[in-house]
Amino acid sequence: MAEKIKGAIIQRDRETYAIVPRSPAGIVTPENLEEIAKTVRKYGIPIIKMTSGQRMVLVGIKEEDIDNVKTDLGMPIGEATAPCLHYVQTCPGTAVCKYGNQDSLSLGLEIEKLYQNLNLHAKLKFGVSGCPRCCGESYVRDIGIFGSGKGWTVTFGGNSGGRPRIGDVIAKNITKDEVLDLTKRLLEYYKMNGKPGERTARFMERIGFDALKSELLTTIPYIELE
Repeated sequence: MAEKIKGAIIQRDRETYAIVPRSPAGIVTPENLEEIAKTVRKYGIPIIKMTSGQRMVLVGIKEEDIDNVKTDLGMPIGEATAPCLHYVQTCPGTAVCKYGNQDSLSLGLEIEKLYQNLNLHAKLKFGVSGCPRCCGESYVRDIGIFGSGKGWTVTFGGNSGGRPRIGDVIAKNITKDEVLDLTKRLLEYYKMNGKPGERTARFMERIGFDALKSELLTTIPYIELE
């Protein structure tokens, strides 16, 4: 049986692996692309796949090449199965998009930096969107954030996949600093009350929105719950 290797995902053939270089907020530099292309050619990696989380996964790596591939890439390697932050999916926001109401790109990058090493009960995904069109898929992420002309909206407990769930709206029309404070509080509550392997969607189904509201959110003055 193939050995489980940190930061590498065993593939269907049970012989080769995939790794996911981190690309915070879906941003890569020309240098990143050059190193990826050079490394893929050097080690004969057969597939580069774009993921839904705005990352590139390198598929078909031989076990003996994994450490060298990581070194040659010169990029942090993300996780795809570990109980931690997997990615912050982010739209361009006001950086370039004509529809952007808020700067989702800088907020997404800040969140990734804050939580990239956080250990949790299960994998966690953020979706940050600059406007209510939600190109960052905010409603179906564990923590969703999207902007409007009045500020930010925060959702919690969203999930796509085989058991989809729309996240609960936690706060509307709040500032960036309030978003970061609320995000911290939500993660602390989840860490304290969640079960091993329990995603936020299943967590919310188990405890219910009223429990979250009564135990945590009523003490936060900027929250306006319906």
